[in-house]
Amino acid sequence: MRTTLQWKLSDPVAHRWIFKATIYRTPNSRGFVGYGDADPTNTSPLVHGAEMRVAETRAVNRALRKAYGIGLCSVEELGWLTGSPNPPREQSQPAKPPHRNGSSNGQPKVRDRLCVLIRQYNLDPTLVKAYAADFCGTPTLKEASRELVESFISHLATSAKENRDGLLCKLNSYVQPLEVKL
Repeated sequence: MRTTLQWKLSDPVAHRWIFKATIYRTPNSRGFVGYGDADPTNTSPLVHGAEMRVAETRAVNRALRKAYGIGLCSVEELGWLTGSPNPPREQSQPAKPPHRNGSSNGQPKVRDRLCVLIRQYNLDPTLVKAYAADFCGTPTLKEASRELVESFISHLATSAKENRDGLLCKLNSYVQPLEVKL
């Protein structure tokens, strides 16, 4: 594994850091590359001042996911998990610029929130995806509106917290039977 700070893209004054990580699965491999960025706008207030380490961790996590075919997001790179210890800000403050991760309101992307729930409650992602599509009334989850998916995530979080066993039974109803050839 090798990590390098991308000096030309980083801005130390703004605490914006970008790293490149390369994971080598074998000594002769070309490597799997992942980039990670962090600045005060896309990290939790609890880690402000440590943006350089967060950026490096994100780069390594992305490279590892590529190298080993891991389809889930990394919990460590989601700065919103811990919540904000700061009180709500006044409405008169100017709006922040959009986050670089695709979220413009300071909240994580819907997909990331779903990934966190899947990892937090150790759920089968394929079954959750099938359940989500059924819940949203669409053939695939991709075709569901953002509002429906957000409603599903809220439902999933409540179900997992209040009755995980019942949720697992529901998810198991989406298992596709394997065809046995004789």
